[in-house]
Amino acid sequence: MTAARVRPLSSPRLVGAVTVGGVGVMAVETLSPDWEFDRVDDGSQKIHAEVQLKNYGKFLEEYTSQLRRIEDALDDSIGDVWDFNLDPIALKLLPYEQSSLLELIKTENKVLNKVITVYAALCCEIKKLKYEAETKFYNGLLFYGEGTTDSSMVEGDCQIQMGRFISFLQELSCFVTRCYEVVMNVVHQLAALYISNKIAPKIIETTGVHFQTMYEHLGELLTVLLTLDEIIDNHITLKDHWTMYKRLLKSVHHNPSKFGIQEEKLKPFEKFLLKLEGQLLDGMIFQGCIEQQFDSLNGGVSVSKNSTFAEEFAHSIRSIFANVEAKLGEPSEIDQRDKYVGICGLFVLHFQIFRTIDKKFYKSLLDICKKVPAITLTANIIWFPDNFLIQKIPAAAKLLDRKSLQAIKMYRDTFLQQKAQSLTKDVQSYYVFVSSWMMKMESILSKEQKMDKFAEDLTNRCNVFIQGFLYAYSISTIIKTTMNLYMSMQKPMTKTSVKALCRLVELLKAIEHMFYRRSMVVADSVSHITQHLQHQALNSISVAKKRVISDKKYSEQRLDVLSALVLAENTLNGPSTKQRRLIVSLALSVGTQMKTFKDEELFPLQVVMKKLDLISELRERVQTQCDCCFLYWHRAVFPIYLDDVYENAVDAARLHYMFSALRDCVPAMMHARHLDSYEILLDCYEKEIMEILNEHLLDKLCKEIEKDLRLSVHTHLKLDDRNPFKVGMKDLALFFSLNPIRFFNRFIDIRAYVTHYLDKTFYNLTTVALHDWATYSEMRNLATQRYGLVMTEAHLPSQTLEQGLDVLEIMRNIHIFVSRYLYNLNNQIFIERTSNNKHLNTINIRHIANSIRTHGTGIMNTTVNFTYQFLKKKFYIFSQFMYDEHIKSRLIKDIRFFRETKDQNDHKYPFERAEKFNRGIRKLGITPEGQSYLDQFRQLISQIGNAMGYVRMIRSGGLHCSSNAIRFVPDLEDIVNFEELVKEEGLAEETVKAARHLDSVLSDHTRNSAEGTEYFKMLVDVFAPEFRRPKNIHLRNFYIIVPPLTLNFVEHSISCKEKLNKKNKIGAAFTDDGFAMGVAYILKLLDQYQEFDSLHWFQSVREKYLKEIRAVAKQQNVQSASQDEKLLQTMNLTQKRLDVYLQEFELLYFSLSSARIFFRADKTAAEENQEKKEKEEEIKTSNGDLSESTVSADPVVK
Repeated sequence: MTAARVRPLSSPRLVGAVTVGGVGVMAVETLSPDWEFDRVDDGSQKIHAEVQLKNYGKFLEEYTSQLRRIEDALDDSIGDVWDFNLDPIALKLLPYEQSSLLELIKTENKVLNKVITVYAALCCEIKKLKYEAETKFYNGLLFYGEGTTDSSMVEGDCQIQMGRFISFLQELSCFVTRCYEVVMNVVHQLAALYISNKIAPKIIETTGVHFQTMYEHLGELLTVLLTLDEIIDNHITLKDHWTMYKRLLKSVHHNPSKFGIQEEKLKPFEKFLLKLEGQLLDGMIFQGCIEQQFDSLNGGVSVSKNSTFAEEFAHSIRSIFANVEAKLGEPSEIDQRDKYVGICGLFVLHFQIFRTIDKKFYKSLLDICKKVPAITLTANIIWFPDNFLIQKIPAAAKLLDRKSLQAIKMYRDTFLQQKAQSLTKDVQSYYVFVSSWMMKMESILSKEQKMDKFAEDLTNRCNVFIQGFLYAYSISTIIKTTMNLYMSMQKPMTKTSVKALCRLVELLKAIEHMFYRRSMVVADSVSHITQHLQHQALNSISVAKKRVISDKKYSEQRLDVLSALVLAENTLNGPSTKQRRLIVSLALSVGTQMKTFKDEELFPLQVVMKKLDLISELRERVQTQCDCCFLYWHRAVFPIYLDDVYENAVDAARLHYMFSALRDCVPAMMHARHLDSYEILLDCYEKEIMEILNEHLLDKLCKEIEKDLRLSVHTHLKLDDRNPFKVGMKDLALFFSLNPIRFFNRFIDIRAYVTHYLDKTFYNLTTVALHDWATYSEMRNLATQRYGLVMTEAHLPSQTLEQGLDVLEIMRNIHIFVSRYLYNLNNQIFIERTSNNKHLNTINIRHIANSIRTHGTGIMNTTVNFTYQFLKKKFYIFSQFMYDEHIKSRLIKDIRFFRETKDQNDHKYPFERAEKFNRGIRKLGITPEGQSYLDQFRQLISQIGNAMGYVRMIRSGGLHCSSNAIRFVPDLEDIVNFEELVKEEGLAEETVKAARHLDSVLSDHTRNSAEGTEYFKMLVDVFAPEFRRPKNIHLRNFYIIVPPLTLNFVEHSISCKEKLNKKNKIGAAFTDDGFAMGVAYILKLLDQYQEFDSLHWFQSVREKYLKEIRAVAKQQNVQSASQDEKLLQTMNLTQKRLDVYLQEFELLYFSLSSARIFFRADKTAAEENQEKKEKEEEIKTSNGDLSESTVSADPVVK
């Protein structure tokens, strides 16, 4: 809905605007003389005003029509729909009584006033006690011990919980005592009215007066006590903890000072605990009540000897029972079950006081068990009437034969079996009933009420409301009885039964939601219906009143009747509050005697009063019946329910109802008193439900959706058969059309959950394999099309076309990389050794830089770390080779030989010696590929060199990447501090944070582009100390093996280059500078550059080849004279071969010299150390100078 925006009027002379009949009229202000500088302008201004006037009129007309369209769009019915999940406001329809009972009960008949007032006050008291028990005490006891799992319980937790609970038990004890007093008072008040003593004066004439309401209320109070007994009796945890707590007290008794308790306080406390145990925990609450001394000892009210009262008592029980029996188990049952519990309580009380028993009535009470095998008292507490009656009146039980008692137990089992079979049918029929009822509700509430049929319409509405309540009652009874019976009889439930019961829970919630959704209309109707019903009742009463008045015979009894009818009339004239309805029912108990009403008048009046009771408390009664708090005790069914919802995704919307039901136990949990705070219990429950939801629905859904997207994107591969006609199909998209589900203080948004899961998965998997980005973006698009999920783009830096092999891949497989690739020192490039394709892969600095840009600079350090791990392994093999006896002995022999003959050989290592070593090694053995040990050693050194070349390339790539990133910064020397600038401007905290982040990124880039890390130095420093240790003295012979190694390398290099021109290019290569890098690195580690240089090896080689070349040239000159063609060819070839060898040696020499520069070959280890020390001293002295300068500058500052 967008309202049209009103623009301010542009003319400076228009002051106000008034609308008259939809036309805008402008008031034009008269000009002050100061402004009268140009009279000619008057006409144009007038035109301008008229234009504005027209525009404004047009705008108003458009705006009016727009508002009208909005009004039409918002039909009345839409505004009345309340969302159950968002209820900041709720309607309470229950009228609140402002007047006291004394103000309400006012007639001329003072005695009657007193009687009605006393009884009404007692009934109100009972209602209050019942409410307190139902909200506070039942829940406090039921939830005791919940919220902690056995695994999380620590030694002593039980006692602590019980310690917290003692105060609650004390409150319960006071409550029970109060109940006892009220029961006593009710009995006394009733006994005082019905006196068997003929001589004693009667308070009022009681023949034909039956205060049935009083007995019903007394029954309710007895039910409360009985329920408390049942809860405690079924509570094993409570009893266990109580025992532990008593044991704890024993140990405290032995050493009170240890626990910081005074000994004199312990005794009273123990006494108090014994009192609590006797009163509450031994299952004697109800028994204690009925065993009270009802007869007053000091000549007050006589109860047990009062035969009139005994008869009245029995008569009332029978009357209530007659009403209850007719309705029990019928579709029109309202609260008869609860009344039946009260009747059983009253019957036991009657027996306890008067010690007489009506066998026939006792039998009929037990016969009810055939109709109703068990009754749910509250939550998961189920009550068996037969057990109760047999236990409390054993004398009567003896009169019954065993068979009939066994039969009752048999009924229970058969009832469960039949229920299990008929549940599915019940669900289907109730589904139809409730759906049609909802349609009726919708239609009857959205119809406009016609004035001529107003009464009829109200009656219809009343009937529909009551019908809804009756359905709720029936469904609620089925669920509670079935679930609790299964639980108490410890029989397993079938999955079908669980699903059916959960469906019923949903129906129950659907009824409540229906009433809730139409709250506005229901509220409106309820007040009209109550008035209508009160009117009907008043009409019936006024007819009776006229009949009494017309009879001229005067008697006190007639006066009582008249007063009672007047009282009923007066009370009905007003809001239909609980107190008023109670007074009316008490007044009618007196007013219906002496045939004041005909039978055909009395029954409709009773029906009207029942309806009035229901409609006045409609919202509260519906809420009570639809309260699914008991589900807390049966939450084991929830996983099965969720599996069912997942399997049958069609009606996923029912989840709302189930979560609404699970939420019902929250108010009850707030009465838990055994934990530090009830919040702990709530958190525990919420966590449990959310874990089940995640496991049985959300995670399954996520996996299924991901699988579906993957298979759809990879249809080109040969996958399992996905033909929906063969394998079936589930439309999971329905889950995503659900509104968010409210639970506790959160909303569960299935759509958002799955979207987040897919986003996270796709993002993480794309980071691992960036080349898959296209697949995942395709899956994202598919998710949007198929399921309507709004996915987030990953925004990961995708790979460039010249990415080459990824740094991550190389890092993970560095051992394979160094053996498969060859290094070129001058161009800083790696070339693949061999390939199955027609091309070879290469890796250069640009590739590495792109890779670093993708993964971030952090990968550089990780790569060097991996290289270090790799070098460690390779150096271990290197050390083993050098330690080998055959190698070591030859090398020591060579060193000795060189030392002895160096003066004769002009300090040069003889070429022949190296050649001899090379040949000699071959005798030690050759691999199947034809490689000698020296070949393998050369390969090892090449691999070490390749690894170092890779580290060099990583550093260069890093610098390249940093300089690319920093190129947008104008001046690297002078970078502004953004954080300071933002703070100066006083911008928000987020902006300051962002600026700080930018500063750190810029400083990182600047530092990286300026210096880069000296990785070579690090790798030298980390290995050198170990290499130079005395225990690795065998490595000191390395420099003498370099000549034969170079010879071996040159032979290998020439053979590789020759293969380039051949058709079979396996093993062809034109560069392998890894060897030179490796040799330079190892010589540095051993600090043997000087030793190696002392061999003057490359000079020796050069001299040898030049000598041979000169000899061949000389021979050529001699042979050219003799004209021997073949010999000349051979000589040319020889010269060519010698040139190639010399060139190769020269190239190796240059590569080695270049490689040595990286490792600072000009300095020995000792010189380097000396330089390091000098630097450190320089820093110290400069620091000292600094501190001195600050000291001297200090006084000046002062």
